[in-house]
Amino acid sequence: MINIRLHSILDNDFYKITMQNAVVKLFPGQIVKYQFINRGAHIFPENFGLELRKAVDAMAELSLTKAEKSFLKETCPYLDLPYLDFLAGYHYDPSEVKITQNGDDVEVSVEGLWYRTILWEVPLLALISELFYHLNNLNRDSDEEIIDSTLQKSEHLQDLGVTFAEFGTRRRHSYLVHDLVVNTLQKNSGKNFIGSSNVHFAMKYGIKPIGTHAHEWFMFHAAEFGFKMANEIALEHWVDVYRGDLGVALSDTFTTDVFFRQFDKKFTKLFDGVRHDSGDPIEFAEKTIAHYEKNGINPLYKYIIFSDGLNLEKVDEITKACRGKIGISFGIGTNLTNDVGLKPMNIVMKLIGVQAPNNDWIPTVKLSDERGKYTGDPKMIELAKEFLRIKD
Repeated sequence: MINIRLHSILDNDFYKITMQNAVVKLFPGQIVKYQFINRGAHIFPENFGLELRKAVDAMAELSLTKAEKSFLKETCPYLDLPYLDFLAGYHYDPSEVKITQNGDDVEVSVEGLWYRTILWEVPLLALISELFYHLNNLNRDSDEEIIDSTLQKSEHLQDLGVTFAEFGTRRRHSYLVHDLVVNTLQKNSGKNFIGSSNVHFAMKYGIKPIGTHAHEWFMFHAAEFGFKMANEIALEHWVDVYRGDLGVALSDTFTTDVFFRQFDKKFTKLFDGVRHDSGDPIEFAEKTIAHYEKNGINPLYKYIIFSDGLNLEKVDEITKACRGKIGISFGIGTNLTNDVGLKPMNIVMKLIGVQAPNNDWIPTVKLSDERGKYTGDPKMIELAKEFLRIKD
């Protein structure tokens, strides 16, 4: 019998919680749509869609416990009590998720009110990943090998003298492997290990939940307010809600160059730092340092969180290039939670549409710093490039 299920409503990335809080406040009536994207062209086994449906239906039984609510209240004082009361009454609605399987292809979409559907993306991806390995009978490394590998990575990062967090929920091998990794890091990494993006494991192991906002925050604002105003209004709204807390800005939704044109002195001073998630990390660091210096700010008082497909080699390279020039920290995902002797899945789930007042769908797009890896409706991508003066 297959029994792959989520263990907690907080088994999710923290930025989903922080964004949901902001959406409840600012956009309670907006309807959106998400779509699963099988980037790796993975071949799904028979009955995969059926088993995923069972796991999704079981999520309706999850609810915030009193202990979990107390953890959020004590650890995250910037989350308002009315929001915590809302979350305590929240339940996943499986009817918002559509799953179809045709042969070895699986389609998954989510549609509904943004404040409700925003929590689906990360657990859906985690379930898809775990079910894929399980149903294909793919044998992973032993627990002992995973613990030993995690220890070696931790020791390397400590010797390098950098801080890092675990960011691996969405493409983890399984809940068990994720648990092993975070437990090992918490016990053996000292002050270098600063937390996890996963709220459930942050609570379980007494570490800090880490995250601010994701690309969808800016993608939504582009659909709602236009491409030219998207970054500015998205950042203004974030400041309005969090008043200086959660001050790391994601920079690459519509390319870093466009972002820094709109990340003016006000935002540069208000936000503690920026997150890198696509493109060349060294080039990004150089642009970031130059931007701070241009605005009269010592880059050493700010920092960059690097989070794009990191492994130890990339961390070494980035540290060597940036040390002594700007503050740095690392969010390491798949290389921690799915380094088990199997090829990690390449899967994502993206916000693809925002419903307009006339019920038409406005397509969303993402123009990352990886040239040619733009996502979204082709016509809308070209329109965004024209408005934002982006040249390939």
